[in-house]
Amino acid sequence: MTAEAIDRIDMATVNEQILDELFEQMTIPEGYKAEIVEGNVYMAPQRSTHWEIILGIVEQLRVKYPRKRIMSDVRIDYPGHLNGFATDVTLMSETAARNAKGLWLWHDVVFVAEVISRGTGTNDYGPKKTAYATAEVPAYLIADPYQGKCHLYTQPKDGDYLTETSVTFGTEVDLTNTPVGLTLDTADFPRD
Repeated sequence: MTAEAIDRIDMATVNEQILDELFEQMTIPEGYKAEIVEGNVYMAPQRSTHWEIILGIVEQLRVKYPRKRIMSDVRIDYPGHLNGFATDVTLMSETAARNAKGLWLWHDVVFVAEVISRGTGTNDYGPKKTAYATAEVPAYLIADPYQGKCHLYTQPKDGDYLTETSVTFGTEVDLTNTPVGLTLDTADFPRD
């Protein structure tokens, strides 16, 4: 390895540490969520529509899973360049554990749900979807109140999902063939 390559690796590590420290020190206004996507910090307002859908998903997961396995807006670092996502809903494996920094590990994630916000929706459909597929998260759900649809991505392979299923709000999302093992009712999901 050349000295130039070593310097780039060291600089990447320094940049990641600086970004982590700055992010942890940020004051995030009440009613907003912040996360790092490909090295950029994004803040998005949490609307009531957003919260109602998140709560609807969490309540249905709670029927089957203990509270300690379900996360919301908790940072998890995913593969790719500086990806620290605060996913709307995350279901962790039964054996999930935190790392030395106190962060949850992406390889323990079995399900992710993101609710689209107008300003950051392109992240959910783009770089975040790629990061979840790269991390081999078995099931990734996008709830889009602007379209009035849910998009379920399964079968991660080589940084992409092989299967996409879309359903209109008001119908059920079949997660029985995923590690989630239940059907998600979207009848109460509000539209924007």
